[in-house]
Amino acid sequence: MAQTVGFAGWQLEDLLASVADQDRAAFAELYRRTAPKLYGIILRILGEPAKTDEAVQDAYVRIWRSAGGYDAGRGRPITWLATIARNIAIDRRRSELSRGAAQTVDFDLDLIAHRGGEGASSEDLAALRVCLERLDPEQRQMVISAYLGGESREELAERTGRPVGTIKSWLHRSLGQLRNCLGG
Repeated sequence: MAQTVGFAGWQLEDLLASVADQDRAAFAELYRRTAPKLYGIILRILGEPAKTDEAVQDAYVRIWRSAGGYDAGRGRPITWLATIARNIAIDRRRSELSRGAAQTVDFDLDLIAHRGGEGASSEDLAALRVCLERLDPEQRQMVISAYLGGESREELAERTGRPVGTIKSWLHRSLGQLRNCLGG
């Protein structure tokens, strides 16, 4: 707890700068502040807590090693951290897919409710379920695979045998339908 008090006024940028200098206490504080969010990002992509735990560890190893590469001029620190976490999760997901693991994502939307303190309300989740159900089943699966499972347009195209342009159009249209359905 004493460490937390020492970093009370520090921003994530400050912590990253100290982590770049191999400051273990700053790293512990960075982890404390950001782990729930990064865990949520990775869990949404991998879908399994055991796999997520390993990927979170890998993400923080990469953060420790590359903190000096953070450039505040290119974006917020949480965005940089989230990108590292997301990329690790996507790399792991792609590795699973290349080994012949399940090719579809059967995603539990309730996991969204547990992302690092920014959970969706039960009403929001219910509305999202209703709106997803209104999509064509194939397009719904593509939206879930792309935005929750981390698959790229190219991977979706290869898996479904459709052109990348078609996948891009379907995703764009599907997101528009979701936005309209959700009142946004």
